Amino acid sequence: MVERLRSEVPSGYTDGVAAVEVSPKTVPHPLRGEVYTLGECIPMEWSSGADLQSRVVLYYGSFRALARLEGGTFDWRGEAWETLTHELRHHLEWRASLADLEAYDWAAEQNFARHEGREFDPVFYRNGESMAAGVTKVEDDVFLELANGGRDVLVEFVWHGRRYRTRLPAAPRRATVFLTLQGLAEPPPGDAVLVRPVRPSIWSLFCAPVPPVQAVARVEAVDA
Repeated sequence: MVERLRSEVPSGYTDGVAAVEVSPKTVPHPLRGEVYTLGECIPMEWSSGADLQSRVVLYYGSFRALARLEGGTFDWRGEAWETLTHELRHHLEWRASLADLEAYDWAAEQNFARHEGREFDPVFYRNGESMAAGVTKVEDDVFLELANGGRDVLVEFVWHGRRYRTRLPAAPRRATVFLTLQGLAEPPPGDAVLVRPVRPSIWSLFCAPVPPVQAVARVEAVDA
């Protein structure tokens, strides 16, 4: 069905689209319950600007999750068409905005360094794809920034419509904390990372930077 839909799109809108794929992944929205990411435009790392090549991916698992919620009223073809054309628009926007693409590529490189346990910039995630206020996505990983700086040891947050709590690890106050969450009812395909950023201060201008701290924590559902 997706291949047939792609054939209906005028060729000018698919220039530079290397592939349209269907993935089995289920991608829940990080904040809103019963909302799922149906598709994504993924720029190819080796291209840029007007020559940008992209992959468009539709997530079958997300379509199936929504279909189960809506029962027999779910319009598979209509939703697939809307998702496909939406992601093609993202592709055209990527091609027109080289600066945004370079920032995202840099964020992806920094996130790879984070996974490898190497040195990385503690604010890289802010250059990822914005999904909601304080929520960004870099490839399959989702980052949730604590709004108040997260100075309490026990913190609460919302993921996919449910409230959870977890415990922050001991860390220097001037260190950004990246807490990989385990135990979410519907996790993303990659990591769900709670970030306690460093609170801005004039004194930070005169102090040596403190390396970010990474840890893993189990979460507990607050609401039933």
